[in-house]
Amino acid sequence: MVYMMTNNEVMNQIIAFYRDMNGMLTFVGAYPTYGRGTGTKEVSTATANDGIDPLASQGALTLSRDRRFLLGVNAGSNSISSFIITDSGTPVLVNVKPSGGAQPNSVDVFGNIVYVSNVGNAANNFASNITGFRIDENGRLTPIPGSTYSLSTFNAQPAQVLFTPDGSKILVSELTSNHLSIFRVNQNGTLTGPIVNDSYGQGPLGVYFLSSGILLVTEAVSNALSSYSLSNDGILRVISGSVPSGYKTACGVVTTRDERFAYITNTLSGTISTYQIDPNGALSVVRHITSTPPGTAPGLPMDVRVSRDGRHFYTLNGNQGTVSVFNIQDDGSLERLQVAAWTNFSYYGSQGLAVL
Repeated sequence: MVYMMTNNEVMNQIIAFYRDMNGMLTFVGAYPTYGRGTGTKEVSTATANDGIDPLASQGALTLSRDRRFLLGVNAGSNSISSFIITDSGTPVLVNVKPSGGAQPNSVDVFGNIVYVSNVGNAANNFASNITGFRIDENGRLTPIPGSTYSLSTFNAQPAQVLFTPDGSKILVSELTSNHLSIFRVNQNGTLTGPIVNDSYGQGPLGVYFLSSGILLVTEAVSNALSSYSLSNDGILRVISGSVPSGYKTACGVVTTRDERFAYITNTLSGTISTYQIDPNGALSVVRHITSTPPGTAPGLPMDVRVSRDGRHFYTLNGNQGTVSVFNIQDDGSLERLQVAAWTNFSYYGSQGLAVL
């Protein structure tokens, strides 16, 4: 299955597609989150009010690592929704809980611990934070007492919250402060930190950890991708700094399963760039492809995922509400297969993508 989120301001919905053995998608159904999105309204005055990528984030929709639970943010009603995934892949709503702040835009889960990032809003002077929850075996969420934490500054705008591969730390990319904040995860689910690192480039947005712990960060303002090593004490050291894609607004990032290649979306250019990753984490640009076929309405790609078997790449086109499907070749190149839609009209505002 492949899931996307509408971020609709009246009723947010999870859209489910069946994924066949060739990676192609067929619409299955729409499942309400019982929360509201923001529609085309941006969560921040710092980003262009163009209806594309309104949450300015990666990870608005996230599957647990054991693939049992699906978590989504409701930025318009300041809540998060948890779903349990049935054997057929259908998401069944379990819980809707206040997010611990205003305008949640990213969520991640490791084991039974969940953290959500909240952008804040005008009413609270965009006081941003991250807040923690426990998730039980049935998908129910319980707030962790004392688990709301400020970021590097009072109004830093989080773009993604992400656990390290071993779950010992949490990273928050801060789009407007140009910081990468690291928190240590304590045994009781609370955090210690943050340790504040400067982003090499401007506008850090999407983040992704390799299994080795090497970190990849897209830079929406620098239009580039950087790589870092992360030490035990939470200090990031630059490996490749701001390697430009040559296109506009680097947003989402994911790697092939063998971690030899990374894909980033250049949202406002409608393209996907492929980077080669050497064994030490150094980056070089290899090639580019448009999200939608030449000669058709350009899709502006944002969120990205790769199938568990490593054969297929998916990206959400934020100006259409569609999902572009690609086959991944042995050399990391992408072969476009499909642009999947669940409705007959294009719309702005959708956010979040997850692949079961």
